[in-house]
Amino acid sequence: MSILIDKNTRVLTQGITGKTGRFHTHHSAAYAKGKRAYVAGVTPGKGGQKFEGIPVFNTVIEAKRETGANVSVIYVPPPFAAAAIDEAVDAGIGLVICITEGIPVLDMVRTRHKMKNTSTLLIGPNCPGVITPDEIKIGIMPGQIHKKGSIGVVSRSGTLTYEAVDQLTQLGLGQSSCIGIGGDPVNGMKHLDIMRQFNDDPETEAVVMVGEIGGSDEEECAFWVKENMSKPVVGFIAGITAPAGKRMGHAGAIISGGRGTAAEKIKIMEECGITVTKNPSEMGITLKRLLS
Repeated sequence: MSILIDKNTRVLTQGITGKTGRFHTHHSAAYAKGKRAYVAGVTPGKGGQKFEGIPVFNTVIEAKRETGANVSVIYVPPPFAAAAIDEAVDAGIGLVICITEGIPVLDMVRTRHKMKNTSTLLIGPNCPGVITPDEIKIGIMPGQIHKKGSIGVVSRSGTLTYEAVDQLTQLGLGQSSCIGIGGDPVNGMKHLDIMRQFNDDPETEAVVMVGEIGGSDEEECAFWVKENMSKPVVGFIAGITAPAGKRMGHAGAIISGGRGTAAEKIKIMEECGITVTKNPSEMGITLKRLLS
């Protein structure tokens, strides 16, 4: 199985006629079952056109009505991306994946407030997206590094999502689903939300969880893992100094009042039973050792 998306998902691309939307829709539709999954695009004023056989509509609600799309992926430029999320939510799209980077924080605060009391789930913004290997990818991740299997991956960092996945694949450990939740200060689903779904997924055997300095999301997830998780979890916190001497972290990571540091997060995660590696090049091997 998988979480959030699978081969039966029906995807619409908001911003499909832009350079980024065209590029990533082309490659996503070419991956695994993507040709069947990508059913619509939305660009205001471009309705009636087609992109590589995919019909383009003026509005999300029209695209959903005509094609049955239930997931939207957003490549709309930053000044208009929050409004694009609003439109997808208003249309009743079940899952919105916003790839766009650089959305004004205040725009996202307003959008998250509007989303209260709706059933729409949001991944991102500023994220690589979601992939269920060998079935469907929605986002900008390189599909070729993924392998179908039973390891779940959830990460705030796009680059470290790819790093974790590549390590797992090289070790023969395939993935059930890989979720890049994004590192912006105001975003949608958190580590805890994804961990709940992995815990409930009968075909996910273990999880790699990549966090970052700033905020308290990783700590909250760790406390939940301690009380509820029935599967092993390996963790890594970006923001420590990597072996090459480079500081790894995300621009959205903010440490406030001395809280949210890598050391604090690692301490709490370890106390909650998560096996934490301080070396990003050892995420995969740490999990393999844990499973064996």
